[in-house]
Amino acid sequence: MVSTYRSRRVGPLNGAISPPGDKSVSHRALILGGLAEGTTTITGLLEADDVLRTASCVRGFGAAVERQGEGSWTVTGASWSSPAQALYCGNSGTGARLLMGAAAGQGVSVTFDGDQSLRGRPMERILAPLREMGIESDAREGKLPVRLVGGRPRGIEYRLPKPSAQIKSAVLLAGLGAEGETVIEEPVPCRDHTERMLPQFGGRLTIEPLGGGGRRLRLPGAQRLTAGGIVPVPGDPSSAAFPLAAAAIVDGSVVTLRGVMTNPHRTGFFEALSAMGADLSTVPVGGEEGEAIADLTLRYAPLTAIHITADKAPGLIDEYPILCVVAAFAAGTSRFDGLGELRVKESDRLAATAALLRANGVDVRTGEDWIEIDGGRPGGGGAVATHHDHRIAMSALVMGMATAAPVTIDDADMIATSFPGFIDLMNGLGAAIEPMATEGG
Repeated sequence: MVSTYRSRRVGPLNGAISPPGDKSVSHRALILGGLAEGTTTITGLLEADDVLRTASCVRGFGAAVERQGEGSWTVTGASWSSPAQALYCGNSGTGARLLMGAAAGQGVSVTFDGDQSLRGRPMERILAPLREMGIESDAREGKLPVRLVGGRPRGIEYRLPKPSAQIKSAVLLAGLGAEGETVIEEPVPCRDHTERMLPQFGGRLTIEPLGGGGRRLRLPGAQRLTAGGIVPVPGDPSSAAFPLAAAAIVDGSVVTLRGVMTNPHRTGFFEALSAMGADLSTVPVGGEEGEAIADLTLRYAPLTAIHITADKAPGLIDEYPILCVVAAFAAGTSRFDGLGELRVKESDRLAATAALLRANGVDVRTGEDWIEIDGGRPGGGGAVATHHDHRIAMSALVMGMATAAPVTIDDADMIATSFPGFIDLMNGLGAAIEPMATEGG
């Protein structure tokens, strides 16, 4: 079934909401819980399709994964066994890549598969270090389906070829079961959720500084994890970006997001909004097992263009589509560099974002890894092809809240992969997002 939605211009958005649980933390809590001895309780788990696919895969390895109530899940770990059937990861690149590392560390044989979109995304970046660790694999041109052949990995010294938390986490998860120490050099720091969560499960890890701001991670092999007790999942900053962006472009808006994770590797979007002139205030409200959280309030203010250099890109790579929408409403020309990773997301997000803006009257120029956006007051009226990409869909719907003419998207169903309830939540703040048609049987 395909659902076409329209978003039209509205008056000020107002309200206080809690974003869904963080997707990155949710994946990791399920996987580490499945590896640990005993029962872990996870609260605030993101119950989106991507995360539910990971829960199903962890269950497929032999762990007991049970839903106790809304956002509340228990995971009872087990010695992982080789599944008889391929494990289906849906559209979740994070789930697939992290599970490959975990499975390699447990010495099981398994085939991973996904939907058509995930089958087109690169997996060689994970398979290459796993091969160095002695894990045999069979893949179609480095893409899913991927078959891993069981065997005990060996610890390696590995230098990350690019800032990638998925590569780093996969190697760490494989290293838990390796013979010998695994050492990872991280020249440019990236998301560190795995390192922050491992100690709660009894994992041993040391982190040393490298010159230039990098880090060296040392993980002893042959570790046995223990249940993490209660693991709370904080609000997802990538999901919080959408209502905050809406408040930034709709005149007179005041919106508060409660309980948002403010891990320093995840606040790039918030920093970009502030640099553009948005009136964004942050009130710390504590921490959740190593992750700082805060309440964020954004009050509408006029925006000006900014330039974000390539070295900042890893800190807000998932938020660039919605940041580009905000830039379309800022006075002047914004430029964002270092966006090559957007080419291999759920869609070619760089091309899809540029097409979204052009369809709604924005002058845009792009290169292989950069985009320039002439800001102002877009006219809207465009029909946006989402390419089955949840972030493109949500970005377009946010844009329509402030354009003269409505913005229409061809499909909203995939939004549930990361942000279930997005439309109802936004409408509750004062948005006007409505279905146009339904096709299918």
